[in-house]
Amino acid sequence: MPVWPENVALAGRRWQAPYAENPDGSRGRFHKEPEAPLRSPFQRDRDRILHSDAFRRLKHKTQVFVHHEGDHFRTRLTHTLEVSQIARSIARPLGLDEDLTEAIALAHDLGHPPFGHAGERALDRALADAGGFDHNAQSVRVVTELEARYPDFDGLNLTLEMLEGLVKHNGPVLDACGRPAGPYRGGVLPFGFRAVPNLRALDLRSAPSLEAQVAALSDDIAYASHDVEDGLRAGLLDLAAMREVPLAADVLHGIEAGYPALDRHHVVRELSRRMITLMIEDVILTTAEALRRGQIESVTDVKRAREPLVGFSARRRGEVAELKAFLFRALYRHPDVWDRVCQAEAIVSDLFAAYGADPSRLPELWRNRLRTQPGVPLARHVADYIAGMTDRFALLEHRRLFDAAPDLG
Repeated sequence: MPVWPENVALAGRRWQAPYAENPDGSRGRFHKEPEAPLRSPFQRDRDRILHSDAFRRLKHKTQVFVHHEGDHFRTRLTHTLEVSQIARSIARPLGLDEDLTEAIALAHDLGHPPFGHAGERALDRALADAGGFDHNAQSVRVVTELEARYPDFDGLNLTLEMLEGLVKHNGPVLDACGRPAGPYRGGVLPFGFRAVPNLRALDLRSAPSLEAQVAALSDDIAYASHDVEDGLRAGLLDLAAMREVPLAADVLHGIEAGYPALDRHHVVRELSRRMITLMIEDVILTTAEALRRGQIESVTDVKRAREPLVGFSARRRGEVAELKAFLFRALYRHPDVWDRVCQAEAIVSDLFAAYGADPSRLPELWRNRLRTQPGVPLARHVADYIAGMTDRFALLEHRRLFDAAPDLG
């Protein structure tokens, strides 16, 4: 192995705050591996995600509009890349580890099934008696079990810090007594979490790292702003209605004051851009103040915090909540979108029923998994297979199995 000069080995390192996750102090991976001389453990996590099959499949998975409706609408892949860019924009001025932040952002949607949340709802119903389906937990299952790239282990063998960031995407998942917390309070942890080898090695009771909190909030910023742009471009939203939403109304007023004759195309683009900027700047300033006020000086301080440290100001938090509520009513439940959603749910439900009734219809690799993983129920194997499908492959499989598939165009 070559001996690298110190100035080469440290190239690209940036200043990090004392409350940032330190790659030099990483707690390691479930399976021990030699360290890379020119990449930190978190850089390797990011690179493994980028090279995974699941990441590439995001290209043909739905964000809001199905994959063939238009070349310029977001897909799950372009959404993920935009989340990553926003996350880095927040992480850098706060002195966080950008590589870990980016890696969590890039991996957060790996478990999404075809047709976005429509596919998720269909799988959750199909697995009602087997623990349900949760796309966050499925993302963890993808990186710990389903990706098959290495001869010595299943999954991507990511660092414990990376896995904790994924598991705690929405905050701690266990309370101080070890009971399910947050969105899982009163129930059980999703299968994707419980199936993680050596789950006890993960710290599931404490607050997420700042890097994980930034990645989670960046997801909200990305979809709230970019879904507005896609909805306007599709003609399902209109600028007049956007003036009733405080965050958008303020931005539109500023655009019109500076560019009174600007055409609609440029107004739509500028609206999305400025909303993103406003939200990012608000998060950075609010988070910096929360860190100062809470005297957060270490990763331990972050984990002990009782409330999220990364967030919006009270004003922006209210405005973002109103924007999300507006999008739910006007876009996600728009008749043109909802008709396709219902058809997509039916496709996924049909596929689940067909493979469950006759597992021989599964590809050889997945039939082998049934034999080599007897502890995993058939229903979960089927869900794992379907969750990995792209929109168009799901349509092709439905056509192959049923000689028909709905037209989602």
